Amino acid sequence: MSRRRELARYVAARLALAPVMLWLLASLVFLLLRVAPGDPIDALLGPKAPAAARAALRQQLGLDRPLLEQYGHFLGQLLHGNLGTSQAAQEPVTAIVRDTLPASLELGLVALLLAAVLGLAVGFSGIARPEGKVDLAGRLFGIGTYALPPFWAAMVVQLVFAVWLGWLPVGGRFPATLVPPGGSGFYLLDSLRAGNLPQLLGSLRHLALPAATLAVLLSGIFTNALRLNLRRALGSDYVEAARSRGLSERRVVLHHALPNALLPVLTITGITVASLIGGALLIEVTFSWPGIAARLQEAIAQRDYPLVQGIVVVVAALVVLVTVAVDLLVALLDPRIRF
Repeated sequence: MSRRRELARYVAARLALAPVMLWLLASLVFLLLRVAPGDPIDALLGPKAPAAARAALRQQLGLDRPLLEQYGHFLGQLLHGNLGTSQAAQEPVTAIVRDTLPASLELGLVALLLAAVLGLAVGFSGIARPEGKVDLAGRLFGIGTYALPPFWAAMVVQLVFAVWLGWLPVGGRFPATLVPPGGSGFYLLDSLRAGNLPQLLGSLRHLALPAATLAVLLSGIFTNALRLNLRRALGSDYVEAARSRGLSERRVVLHHALPNALLPVLTITGITVASLIGGALLIEVTFSWPGIAARLQEAIAQRDYPLVQGIVVVVAALVVLVTVAVDLLVALLDPRIRF
């Protein structure tokens, strides 16, 4: 019962800190957008627009008010769940997020799953002979994939598999000759639910290159984490005790060392979600993937204050929720953790 109370207190503290983190991040984005060089009126109307039109638009957007007043209005709208209206698209930010977030989540979840499978397989492959050729290759794989520039890797993959070989489409999310599946916005899930094989295959063909590219870039995190933690676990006292009882090396690794080595990897998964956002931005732009990261890049270029602020707040909320969920899961699985 004492541990349950400690766990409940820990979760309550993390959830209580979440709004503070979101407020700090939203405030930072609000300030950075307004001190950055350039005028959003120029981005919307052009630098040669008449002065009267520029003044009218500035007043309409509230940019003629004092900065503190703009900040108070922004926080008030945010507290009421109103993310504002996009200046460039003249569309509610919540509608834009609702339309683009499923595409990014689908790409991110598939990429994260592939990255975990690939990274853990490579990290585990060299454990039989530490410092051997396979272990060295796994170490080089982990370092190399993590260090690859995402935009360069994406262009190389496009060049090889889409241009030279012609196996997969170079970009986009769905074939132009088919009607996209309706429903949740998750094309794989919607096409499976409808039992539409052409839609499913079309979604998979367009998802394959960006998801595989992002997965390879992220897999090095899992490779290095599992490799280091598994080697540490194999040198621990409880593993030596298991060996002294005459257990086979396979049973020692799979039943004693591996479960303990996977717990820190689970924690790193929460950090990987944050890395996923930065990588997804470049991947979505390169592959013309209509997700929230690509829309954020457009909003930054257009100095669309409400859209940038709304997307950042939504993404930050997702990262905080995933981090808290991972911490809670690790705490439930590992009785050694104290709060």
